[in-house]
Amino acid sequence: MDLSQKIEVAAFALADPYRVVVDLPQVAFRLPDKIGEQSRGLVKAFRYGLIMQGGSRIVLDTSGPVKVEKAFVLDAEAGEPARLVVDLAATDRASFMRTLTLENKPDRLASAKPPEPPAKADNDTRPLIVLDPGHGGIDQGARAQSGELEKDVVLKFAQILRSRLEKTGKYRIAMTRTDDTFIALSERVKFSRSNGAALFISIHADSLPKGEGQAEGATVYTLSENASDAEAARLAEAENKADAIAGVDLTIEPDDVASILFDLAQRETKTYSMKFARTAVGELKSTARLHKQPLKSAGFKVLTAPDVPSVLIELGYMSTKDDLKLMVSDVWQNKTAGALAQAIDTFFGPRLARGQAGAN
Repeated sequence: MDLSQKIEVAAFALADPYRVVVDLPQVAFRLPDKIGEQSRGLVKAFRYGLIMQGGSRIVLDTSGPVKVEKAFVLDAEAGEPARLVVDLAATDRASFMRTLTLENKPDRLASAKPPEPPAKADNDTRPLIVLDPGHGGIDQGARAQSGELEKDVVLKFAQILRSRLEKTGKYRIAMTRTDDTFIALSERVKFSRSNGAALFISIHADSLPKGEGQAEGATVYTLSENASDAEAARLAEAENKADAIAGVDLTIEPDDVASILFDLAQRETKTYSMKFARTAVGELKSTARLHKQPLKSAGFKVLTAPDVPSVLIELGYMSTKDDLKLMVSDVWQNKTAGALAQAIDTFFGPRLARGQAGAN
């Protein structure tokens, strides 16, 4: 890969799935569209993007265990630009795992944190709503045939919804990301819990794999150990791989999020999550095309906070032209954000009324 100047890089391998991560300072990638989607040699595919402010990353998916023999940057000379070089060699799993155990891994880029929520005054009793635009940075999410990226579509929608909710003055609003930054799934859950969120809404836009036909419409998901159908199970499995897609070493991630699944303490939270999901579906009927089965459930990691009502909303399918046309429309985005804002008002209505009565 050619570079405009020499930079420092660090490369390391990860297992299950086999991949090689190359960390570098924040750079602007100017590469051909869809590059990295074709396999070549030991590399099945590769992706690249921002992993945090100040840091970029390239992740190479490999066909099996590999050894990183060299990773360096050549100086620019003789009219040639600086060049990133990564030499890989095939190896066996036993040697690969032994190397992982023994090697002194380079300092990893720290996982990016969501931006701080707005400061709360001591007498501010307004509920905090956390909006979670899915994906971001190196994790692009679904990609439409025409080039639109899920991470961009859902970020814009979340910003419109935030603006709509802030104008009411009824809520405090925070977002897990406000720009093109990758945020690990566990950080999204911790953010909502540590800030005492009253509602967590994760926003996505699905895409069906090639050969799986066509589907359309918005869907609202809640957390469940058993997926409501095969499509819900497929989607949850795909979304739960976000950290692996970004090259995060899952073996060093704390497992506290997974361990709290379906604890007794979640019963009340799950009830409130389902109540909001039904309310959201009811309001979305007036503005958005809904999936034939608009209310579903599956084991999404991002919904596992035991004390925060949480839903995941799929706005539609990036792989369906009619859905995509709506999702990138300013008119549709504003109408749909309005419907969700109304669902939030309905959900919090009794609580806000009690608060006002108490103030009087």
